[in-house]
Order: sequence, then C-alpha cells, then structure tokens
Amino acid sequence: MNYLVAAFLGIIEGLTEFLPVSSTGHLILFVDLLNFQAPKGKAFEIMIQLGAVLAIMLVYAKRLIDLLVTLPFDRRTQMFAAAILIAFFPAVIVGVLFSDFIKGVLFSPWVVAVSLVTGGILMLIVEAKRPEPTIQTMEDMPLITALKIGLCQCVAMIPGVSRSGATIVGAMLFKVERRAAAEFSFFLAMPTMLGAFVYSAWKIRKELTIDDAGLIGIGFATAFLAGLVVVRLFLGIVSRYGFAPFAYYRILLGSFVLGLLIMMR
Repeated sequence: MNYLVAAFLGIIEGLTEFLPVSSTGHLILFVDLLNFQAPKGKAFEIMIQLGAVLAIMLVYAKRLIDLLVTLPFDRRTQMFAAAILIAFFPAVIVGVLFSDFIKGVLFSPWVVAVSLVTGGILMLIVEAKRPEPTIQTMEDMPLITALKIGLCQCVAMIPGVSRSGATIVGAMLFKVERRAAAEFSFFLAMPTMLGAFVYSAWKIRKELTIDDAGLIGIGFATAFLAGLVVVRLFLGIVSRYGFAPFAYYRILLGSFVLGLLIMMR
C-alpha cells in the first residue's frame, strides 16, 4: 500500500508542480491524509521534485538547445539568460536564510488552506483587472521585470501559495502576456527547482538509506511522467480559458480543507 501511495503522490507532484495550485501544499495535505510512511527528513518530497524538473527540461529540450547554441553570439539570447538568472537570485537568498524557518513553522495544513483560498481570490482579481500586456514573448523580458518576478517567486516559499502561480500572476501584473508569463515561469523553474533539490538533498544526505530507494524511485518516475503530460495541457487551458479554472479549484480545495480542520478541532 505504501508503494501505491508513493506512486499517487508522485503523480500529484508532477501534475501540480507547474500548475498555479501549489505542489508543496498538495503534498503536505495528501501525505497527512493518506498516512504515508515517508522516508525521514522530507527525503521523498525532495527527491521526487527532480522528476518534475527533468520533465520540464525534456519538454523544452529543443528550445534549451537552441538557447545554448546561440548564447555566445546572440544578444537577445544573452539578455534572456540574464533575465532568468536575475529572477532566480532572490529565491537563492531567501531560501538559504529562511528555509529552516519556513519548513519548521509554515508547513501545516492551516497555512496551506489559507494560502490556497487567498491565492485563488488574488488570481481572479488579477485576471479581471490585469493591465494590457506590453511584453509578448519571454525572450523579450526586461531585466527589471525579471527581478520583480523573482521577488514574487519568494512569496511562493509559503506552502499553498504556488511557485508557478506567484510568478505567473506577478508577471501578468507587470504587463507580460499570459502565455509568455507561463513559459517564463517554466524556464525559471529549472534553475530554481534544481538549486532547491541540490541544497535540500545535501542537507538530508545522512538521513537517506537504501531502504528508501524503492519509494523514492516510484515517486520520481510517476512525477516525471505526469510532468510530461501537464505542461502542454496547461498552456492550452491558459491560452483558451485563462487562470480562472485554477483559481476556483484553489478556493474550493482550500475552503474544504479549512472546513475539515475546523470540524476536527
């Protein structure tokens, strides 16, 4: 049963990592709900994230190769790479300084539920009131806008906020076109999630055992496969319907969890 739960949690990670619904929040809720006997030190949650990272890199493999090939001589590519690095930098500082506090204090179902509802409401407001976009492609992202998006990403360290949700909604507020905002969020996820994985994996290296390999391997594989499916599906939904479906989902789920928590007190 624990292996089946590990596979299910991997699917949850892969499906929610790039959607604006908070993968961390979903894992916090489902690990408790399903009474998952997880490896120590959040090892399972940390390791299966790598599956989602590799999925997004595979989906955008051709574009990544093109960027690497043109980087030495193409000014536009160089500016895009600089924008990703600038957007990535704030999360490095906040993550190193406050990760222990965030995981020790904020990783609770109450925080997740409130963040889901609040984030969903803000998403609906931004969808209705967002300014007319002036930045149509992610490659044309101004550096100052990239920095602002990077600061928005820091808010997503609160579980339930959603890294992709914070960066996409922030980008839309800064006049980035909806699809371009989503794709910039995907590219920003690559160094951010890889960095978080390496940092967290190093911190828990002594807690990992060979007995954990089976559970982690299953979660990693299902997260990878689910991540492959969700990215293009997400872009299609966003292009056609915007972010309202995800906002309503957040509000419903968060309200349901809050109701359960209040009843259980």
